[in-house]
This record gives sequence, structure tokens and C-alpha cells, in this order.
Amino acid sequence: MTQASSIKLDAGSRFPDIEFQLVDGAKLALPGAWAGRWGTVLFYRGHW
Repeated sequence: MTQASSIKLDAGSRFPDIEFQLVDGAKLALPGAWAGRWGTVLFYRGHW
């Protein structure tokens, strides 16, 4: 399993470019989808 970078975001940090495949087949690219608006990202790990 690959591990994520240990770089942590801080206030004012730029959100890294990430693309997600949604359940309906569409793709969501962040932070571009926010287009200058505020947003919240919650990562939920369903199984430890």
C-alpha cells in the first residue's frame, strides 16, 4: 500500500490537486471544483 506524504496543511496552505471518481462515474477535481469558494473535505476511513 502506498503511503501519503507527511506534509501537513496549515492555515493559508494551498490544497493539493486531487481527483476523485464519484459513485455515479463522474470525476471531481479539487481544488478546482471550488472555484474560489470555501470548501470542506472529510476523509473517512471505513475500516481500520
